[in-house]
Amino acid sequence: MSRSPQLTKGAIIGFDLFNPLASVIVFDYNPTTISRSVQARSGQQGGGARSEVLRLTGPPTENIRMKVHIDAADQLEQGKDGGQVAHDFGVYPQLSALEMLLYPKTLQVAINTALAATGSLEILPPEAPFTLLIWGPKRVVPVRLSGFTIEEQRFDENLNPILAEVDLDLRVLTYDDFPLLHPGWFTFLAHQVVKETMAVVGSVGSIQNIGSIVP
Repeated sequence: MSRSPQLTKGAIIGFDLFNPLASVIVFDYNPTTISRSVQARSGQQGGGARSEVLRLTGPPTENIRMKVHIDAADQLEQGKDGGQVAHDFGVYPQLSALEMLLYPKTLQVAINTALAATGSLEILPPEAPFTLLIWGPKRVVPVRLSGFTIEEQRFDENLNPILAEVDLDLRVLTYDDFPLLHPGWFTFLAHQVVKETMAVVGSVGSIQNIGSIVP
């Protein structure tokens, strides 16, 4: 029996009413680095008075960039159904699941086309799936997939990609982006509560070290 610790893998999960089976993309190998840019939303951004300089108008704008590796070899080692899928199709199913987060569903396209043909005056554009980035139990955040670049690096005899590297661009969605009763509203609020708790933990540790800074 291996004594190596069980590795928690990151994942992107999309939920869609027109596809009850969620799009699940589990990272075969977690990225070694993640780049996050966080920009404040403050009162002075709109030309407010000096007295508003410290006022926050909402949660910060956060963008995430990460490089994900998807490898059929890892799935083949798992055996059973996952191994058979990787044997037959390589990593094409995983890449397709990722891409479908940016596609309107075929059924919705057909419905909107039918409504347009009957002269409907108001046709709502299809919504993207409600998408979560899961990066361990302390970081589960709603995101919008802004875009990505896929580099397919190796292929099987049927030209299915068996190794791919994906550069992901994500924007974190906050409670300002969702209606009150949407799951995304509560998901981000829970994420912020966890972050506040971690900030307290870090501050307690820092206070204990103040004596070494202040003479």
